[in-house]
Amino acid sequence: MELLMGRIVDLCGEIAAEAEEGPEGLVLPRDAWNRLRADWEEEDIEDALQLVRDSLLQSELVEAADSLSARLVEVLGGFGEEGAFRKVATDEAVLSLEVIDQLARRVDRLEEVLETCREGAPPDRKGFDSLRRRLADHGIEAEMQGAETEDRPEDEE
Repeated sequence: MELLMGRIVDLCGEIAAEAEEGPEGLVLPRDAWNRLRADWEEEDIEDALQLVRDSLLQSELVEAADSLSARLVEVLGGFGEEGAFRKVATDEAVLSLEVIDQLARRVDRLEEVLETCREGAPPDRKGFDSLRRRLADHGIEAEMQGAETEDRPEDEE
């Protein structure tokens, strides 16, 4: 079994080295295909080519997601400052509090996933983490103010 896995890895390596980008994705030139058919079944070559395609697409996806996430962390982090957050909380900003909250939650999850496959340094999260705290506190502050009002005894006239 180990020998077979080693051979499959070798096949994928050969395919990755020989494959070219075609109009419909990664393709194996006819001469490389014919050469590989001397040692491999047609089905094995197709499976290995699909594995190489998937691996390359996954790498591109991670790279694009990392780039997008880093930029969103930076942009959303700007709302972590008190003045900018106040504008959002009072509906004076272009984006609503709800939209920013949804984006922040999704980017936070994406950042968690990217930690496992990111090759470079993560983005500076200082402003973004401040925004996440302000968003979390925003609903609580309103609830706390409402509870304080309820707990006060009413003035007798």
